[in-house]
Amino acid sequence: MIDLRLVRDDPDRVRASQRARGEDDTVVDRLVAADEARRSAEVAFGALRNEQKDLGKQIGPLQGRLKKTEGVERDAVQSDLDALMAGASDLAARVKAAEDERAAADAETSSLLSELSNLVDPDAPVGGEDDFVVVEEVGVRRDFAAEGFAVRDHVELGELLGAFDLERGSKVSGSRFYYLTGVGALLELALVNHAIALACGNGFTPMIPPALVKPAAMEGTGFLGQAAENVYRLEADDMYLVGTAEVPLAAYHSDEILDAATLPRRYVGYSPCFRREAGAAGRDTRGIFRVHWFDKVEMFSFCHPDEAVEEHRRLLGWERQFFDSLEVPYRVIDVASGDLGSSAARKFDIEAWVPSQERYREVTSTSNCTEFQARRLRVRMREDDGVRPLATLNGTLVAVTRAIVTLLENHQQADGSVRVPVALRPYLGGREVLSPL
Repeated sequence: MIDLRLVRDDPDRVRASQRARGEDDTVVDRLVAADEARRSAEVAFGALRNEQKDLGKQIGPLQGRLKKTEGVERDAVQSDLDALMAGASDLAARVKAAEDERAAADAETSSLLSELSNLVDPDAPVGGEDDFVVVEEVGVRRDFAAEGFAVRDHVELGELLGAFDLERGSKVSGSRFYYLTGVGALLELALVNHAIALACGNGFTPMIPPALVKPAAMEGTGFLGQAAENVYRLEADDMYLVGTAEVPLAAYHSDEILDAATLPRRYVGYSPCFRREAGAAGRDTRGIFRVHWFDKVEMFSFCHPDEAVEEHRRLLGWERQFFDSLEVPYRVIDVASGDLGSSAARKFDIEAWVPSQERYREVTSTSNCTEFQARRLRVRMREDDGVRPLATLNGTLVAVTRAIVTLLENHQQADGSVRVPVALRPYLGGREVLSPL
């Protein structure tokens, strides 16, 4: 969540961010009003509590005097005490009502605050899904016609190589499931090991996080808002299957205070990912590009907020290093404000060239979530001058099925074989070519 003080002090900035995302900006006005009501309720409750304490200070001595007096004086003390006790009873009811009002106002404020997405970075392009800005195109797209053969898509190539089995995947689990078989399974292991080695070489701590998490982890990372329709929930256990290792990695330090001197803390997690892909019917239903389950290697960083922009560039650099090593053409795009996830202030995608589709397709993304997730998850850092939220960032090194798609199609040969990029050969027993069965 964003800082409530920012909403209070600069609501116009928050409204502008909401509009840039294409989201409701009237929630800001409702939040400002709720915050004012919350603060007023807090003041009223505090005043009544002070009055209650003062009354208690008067009642105590009278109760002591009552034990020591007799006759007319005792009657007078009792009369005064009865009056104070009657007032105390009335005041207790008013305090309880004020406390309930304060709790309701606080709940309303928290609920409205949770509806706000992160503030969009002012340098991010403004617009919808198609309003991204191309940062750079890398590599040369092959001219297969000039090479004298027609492009096969990844499904045809996978069948020739025995790399995956879509029919049995559907039989066992339903549509958009698959088996990786033979060289397909070996390719996954090669890609994962290569990604982990690259990340560890850049100072990341490797992790295999849980793929099932509690609601607090999903809520804290922002995946139960606009992305909730794509989340698998296990109702009997009130747990969620993660759609990315970002979730358990972000929650790893929840409710903790980290020493600022230990930052950045960088983790790289390998996990299965599960996505319902609601609303995606008819899109990419052929093959393994858009599926309900896939494995992924994800980078995650906890860093000082002042370092977040540079850390974001570093994550993008490591993603580019990985895809450079796969020797496939790609482009980097600066994602427009209306296509950001609710937690991201800015996001860069790498889109690899898919020859059979003659277009670039997203294969990785990296997001700067500033302090948004940290506030929700209560991850803070301690500096010399106190404690404050830190920044969180995430970046995908490899989403395995999409990487396999781009590898097969970009490195295919006329006979249906596929050249293995040099960087992957050590993980495939030195194999230079994957040959048809």
